[in-house]
Formats: sequence, structure tokens, C-alpha cells
Amino acid sequence: MDIRKIDNGVFVAPQITAADIPALKAQGIRAVICNRPDGEGADQPGFDEIEAAARAEGIEARYLPVTSGKVSDDSAAEFAAVLDELPGPVLAYCRSGTRSATLWALSQAGRSQPSRILAAAQDAGYDMGGVVRRIVNGGRTPTDTGDASFDIVIVGGGAAGISVAASLLRRVKDQSIAIIEPADVHYYQPGWTMVGGGIFDSQQTARVMGSLVPRGVRWIKAAVAAFEPADDAVLLDGCRVVKYRRLVVCPGIKLDWQKVEGLVETLGRNGVTSNYRYDLASYTWEMVQKTRRGRAIFTQPPMPIKCAGAPQKAMYLSCDAWHRAGALKDIEVNFCTAGGALFGVREYVPALMEYVRKYDAGLNFFHDLVSIDGPGKRATFQVTAPDREPSRVEMEFDMIHVCPPQSAPDFIRVSPLADGSGWVDVDQATLRHKSWDNIWALGDAMNAPNAKTAAAARKQAPVVAENIAADIAGRSAVAQYDGYGSCPLTVERGKIVLAEFGYGGKLLPSFPKRVVDGTRPSRMAWLLKERILPPVYWRAMLKGHEWMAKPEGLTVEA
Repeated sequence: MDIRKIDNGVFVAPQITAADIPALKAQGIRAVICNRPDGEGADQPGFDEIEAAARAEGIEARYLPVTSGKVSDDSAAEFAAVLDELPGPVLAYCRSGTRSATLWALSQAGRSQPSRILAAAQDAGYDMGGVVRRIVNGGRTPTDTGDASFDIVIVGGGAAGISVAASLLRRVKDQSIAIIEPADVHYYQPGWTMVGGGIFDSQQTARVMGSLVPRGVRWIKAAVAAFEPADDAVLLDGCRVVKYRRLVVCPGIKLDWQKVEGLVETLGRNGVTSNYRYDLASYTWEMVQKTRRGRAIFTQPPMPIKCAGAPQKAMYLSCDAWHRAGALKDIEVNFCTAGGALFGVREYVPALMEYVRKYDAGLNFFHDLVSIDGPGKRATFQVTAPDREPSRVEMEFDMIHVCPPQSAPDFIRVSPLADGSGWVDVDQATLRHKSWDNIWALGDAMNAPNAKTAAAARKQAPVVAENIAADIAGRSAVAQYDGYGSCPLTVERGKIVLAEFGYGGKLLPSFPKRVVDGTRPSRMAWLLKERILPPVYWRAMLKGHEWMAKPEGLTVEA
């Protein structure tokens, strides 16, 4: 039997036989639903036979037949009602399991997020692409989609989305452009490290979304539920449909706080904080000021994450504050990272190690935070080092700065746009989708092997805009992205190690070495981070002024 779990207490399977019933009983199944009409196949046992065998084992059985390819709204509603009535766990079956999975998916519409439903079906091996609109529409067949249509649709109103919209406006004329973004507020997320270090006020990092959407661009304030690239359509929550001629996908990354057991319940109290959330960065600084002895832990999950240096930036700025206050000698500092190196580009490691030694910070590699007890002030790590048996280590803390696990947004991960790991599948040079010629992506949700930073989006936006403009003109791609990313590592208040690199860890410095040597701590780099980059972000990058971001011409290999 090929039994697949699709939800808590719900399983689906291809055709079962009466002989399978005892095994189902042994696995804890208490009810079965037959979704295959009797007589559909010559080798198919009748429902009466299945029901008799089930009754003999004390298992309830229901007959809810559905013709292949004709799962009606009424059938889905009836399936939902039967699920509610029957004792669980329940097994639903048909010829292949697809009809049963489809009925389950439609029965859950309106009860759960579309992305969760699609992901559960996908994880069980069933593609619900054919009923996406119905799932988004609460399990019912849409009768009036009320489509809107634009030449260019941009999904996401973060740094990447606003920037690419502004860059497009400078290159294309007579093109209708829309941004789909549900949030009211836009954040300058690179500033949150500085908030956590007591340098910026949190309000400096926030602006009203409506003030940033470029004039001439339509803002659709809604969340995306799914994509239908074969029909050039984006489905919004509520089953509204937005059509496009060209699509740009840049919704950012998902911070998966729930993946660490107990974390959500204790964030913002019990000494548990994170600079990865607007409302918590100021709590980081509060805890730094309050902590004068004990143990402070700074964590980093498995890659990929946005701004891979941010977890240790928090550590350095905290340690510097404690050092200046004379408290560092009484605080044990631990950096716990799931990876095996302090930083992914080796040229910057020596300078960082000088500060690790200065602050006497313990480096704990291959330590992945899996649970946290806030009131008890205990953190548990899964330790998976090469050539060693996996183990779990518990550490007490007085303060802990957590970088959450991260992944592609759910509606991206389960979409036809995603690769096997859930990220938008693009050509790493042109940022065009590998399967859909009228789709591009940039920012944190795509799969090019670059650092996920705002600096990367600053370089990507002109590349995408240039290539879309070329496509509109009937030409091939003309610009390429070299993987540039920047990570200003705030090693102390007033000094930064300015890491700038591209694909393969190639160093890509923006300034001559005599001005800023990125491999050494620099006051000039601090000035850049504190005084220059914020106005460049608000007044240049988001306005389409491509300061030091001119696209590189596409190199065609012979």
C-alpha cells in the first residue's frame, strides 16, 4: 500500500483491497472514504467488499464516488462534512489518490492558507495546479474573476520591488506597471543592526509604503496566493486575478520563527531578541544596556539567510558596548552558527578573528538552534559536525540574539516558478526565469548563488530593468549580474570591515584600496554605513538613480 499523509489525521492512497484493511487497522486508521466509483476499472474491488472488511475490523467506511476529472464544488463540500463526522485518522482513496487529494485540498480552502494546502499536497506527491483558483476562491469554482491587466507586474514592494519599478520607469515608455504588495510600511532593514547597537532609532528605518511607490506605478495592496505562468496570471487572496505581459518576482524571504521550538512565545522578553524584526531591534539595545554579567549567545541558522553577516554584527556591536562600559570581562560571549566557518569569503576572516579574540568570544561551529526555553533561559542546539555523531547541547543564557531559520515564501515554494529547493529558478546572469521567458526575479527569493542583501538588490534592479527593456524592444538580454553583494561588518562602533564580493567569493570592491581596504576595519566604511548609505537608499536606489550600479554588459561566450 502506498499510504501518504496529507494532513494531521488525514491520509490518501491509491486503490486499496479488502486484504489491506487489517494492516490499516494496525496503523491506527479508524475510517476510510472511497472516492472511486464502482466499476471504473476491471480489476477494482467493489465498495461493498471494502466496507464489509472494514466493518469486521471496527473501521467505518463511506462511499463518496467522484468521476475522474470532475471534482465538483458539492463533492468537495460533502467530503469536508464527512471528514468532520468520521473518527480519525481517516484514509481516503481512489485509483491513484489524486481525486482524494484534490477533494481534501478543496475541503480545506477557506480553513487554511492556500500556500499551506498546496505545500501539503505537494509534499504528499500530488500536484494541485489544476485547482489553484478554486483553492484560492475558498474551494469554489470562480464565476467572475474581475481580471486586471498590466504590461509589467512586480510582486513585492521591498527594496528590490520598488527599485526595479523605478529603474523600469527610466527605461520604458507607454508600459502600464503595477506593484503587488500587502504591507503598509516599507523598512530599511540594513538599519536594524544599527538600531540594535544603539546608533539608529527604529523610526529612522520605516516609511509609509504609499510614499515610496513610484509615481505612474499602480499599487495593488494585496497578498499573492499563487501563480499561473501558463496563463500569464497572478492569483491574489480572494481569487482576484491580475494578468501580465511580463512579470518580476521579488517578494523577499520568509523568516521561519516557528521552526525553533518555543521561540515565538518568548521573543521580546526573557532576554530573547533579534535584529531581524523591526519591533525587536530596539529590545536588543535594551538588553545590551541591562546585561552586565552572565552569558550572551548569538545564533546563526543554516544558509541561506539574508545578510549572512548580520548575526555576528549584533555580537560585535554588543561586545563593543560592553567593552566600553567595562562589563565585557564579566560576560561570557558565544557565537553559535550552524555553519563551519565564521564568514564565507576567506579574505575577510583574519580581520574578523582579531575582534573575536579581542572580545574573547567563543566560536561554536555546527551548532543549530532548535529550541529555546525563555523563562528557564535555556537554549538547545543540534550539533552536526563532520565525522562525529550528531548530538544535542543545552546552554544557559542571560541574553540571546536569535537569527531565525529562513526559506522562500510559501507561495513561491509551491509554485511552478520554483526550483527543487523552493526558490525562483533564474539564470544567474540575466535573472530571467529558466522556464518562462516573460518572467524575471531579483532579491532574496530567487536562486542565484549570491549574498541576499539590499546591496545585491541595488545591483540587480538595473540588470532586470535593462533586460526587460531589451525584451520589449524585441532584443535579447543585454545586461548581466555578477553576483555582487555587500556586507558591512560592524566590528565596533566607528569601524567596519566592508565585505564586497560576487559569485564564487570573488572580491568586488567599490573603492580603491587606499580609500577603503575592505579586508581591514575602516572608519571610512563606518561613515559610509552610518551617514551615506541610508540617504542613498531612500533618495537614490528607490528613485531609480543607479549610483555605482550601472549594469554590466552581457558577455556572450564563443
